[in-house]
Amino acid sequence: MTRVRSGISAIALVAVACGGSRAPADPPAAIDGPRLQWGLVLHGGAGTITRESMTPERERAYRDVMTQALRAGHARLQAGGSSLDAVVAAITIMEDSPLFNAGRGAVFTAEGTNSLDASIMEGSTLRAGAVAGVGRVRNPIALARLVMERSPHVMLSGAGAEEFAQLQGIELVDPSYFYTESRWRSLERVQEQERRARENADTTSALTVDEKFGTVGVVALDRNGVIAAGTSTGGMTNKRWGRIGDSPIIGAGTYAGPSCGISATGWGEYFIRNVVAYDVCARMEYRDVSLREAAHQVIMVRLESQEPETGGIIGLDGEGNVVAVFNTSGMYHGWIDQDGSVGIGIYAE
Repeated sequence: MTRVRSGISAIALVAVACGGSRAPADPPAAIDGPRLQWGLVLHGGAGTITRESMTPERERAYRDVMTQALRAGHARLQAGGSSLDAVVAAITIMEDSPLFNAGRGAVFTAEGTNSLDASIMEGSTLRAGAVAGVGRVRNPIALARLVMERSPHVMLSGAGAEEFAQLQGIELVDPSYFYTESRWRSLERVQEQERRARENADTTSALTVDEKFGTVGVVALDRNGVIAAGTSTGGMTNKRWGRIGDSPIIGAGTYAGPSCGISATGWGEYFIRNVVAYDVCARMEYRDVSLREAAHQVIMVRLESQEPETGGIIGLDGEGNVVAVFNTSGMYHGWIDQDGSVGIGIYAE
């Protein structure tokens, strides 16, 4: 773990053994050079996540689901599946959990609905697919892959994306499937803050850091050396006017090339403006710097010069180096290597 300055850190993945797994001696992001022959890294959102605000039971629940997701992706790779297979398998687990702001646990819009976004990209071919603003698709990441593989397009949105989903046999659910009490309370809290701000003629945003952030993502490297990346989200609590963040935008929230894959989580507007996911990979190629250095430059220097708490990224390069960098107090993140060793991290300290 590398401390950058008080309160804000660039995080090398914290290797904490889970479920009896063997943890390697050094976290993959803490050194330069190949670490994973094949495997994957994931995140479950960034924000104000501290030990003081987390109960042991809730922390265990997050670790359990992340471990389950990592193992689901690993099983696909171990069986000879592609990095795309691993990305979809792992993200599906997190989309089905109410703990994460994606799929089942998606936050609510200002209208009290759920609006889901997702994207996926394969590095060797630069094929990509994305969906935005869907409200009945149980697993948006699966639909994003079908947009990539079975349509001539990269991104579909709203009713059109759901029509395509029906044509492809993707499971659609009643919107009530996405209702969770905790997310509804979050919407009510934000709208009450907004009401009070209007009464006090306060023109600043009523959103807290926690309402701006929340996403899940995976980057995988398969046995053939192919990188894939995917991201899925419910977006921002109380969002209006069909707002879409960075998660479904190729190059902003998701990017995979021949030698680098990135998935981002954070304040989407900043990740869009700075084309964050692509910028990390481009710096590696054009400046000949390591994945770790490129990630640090983009998150801890460039984004921080614009907004102190913007979020974070996970990444994998073609040599198997893993990185997780964030400038918030926490980001749910983890990795699994070819031997099935699992590492999970949450906090910045």
